[in-house]
Amino acid sequence: MNVVYNSEHYSVLAYPAQESFELVDKEGGRMLFLQGPSALHFRAAIEEIPEGERDEETIDAFLDDYCGDAARPIVFH
Repeated sequence: MNVVYNSEHYSVLAYPAQESFELVDKEGGRMLFLQGPSALHFRAAIEEIPEGERDEETIDAFLDDYCGDAARPIVFH
């Protein structure tokens, strides 16, 4: 597991062996796990953000839109 992005609002964890990502919405208490084609789509979408625009505000807004209704509440057992 590698932390590839971390802000006050979001964390993005990469799992290279599984070719997957975990998106964590810290404020919303929800997460989204991406694997396979959805992980490839996520990586491509991130890479489409121009290098000069990859600031915290832009990335957080992207992640907020990307998670949308797909992210699920984090449940502790």
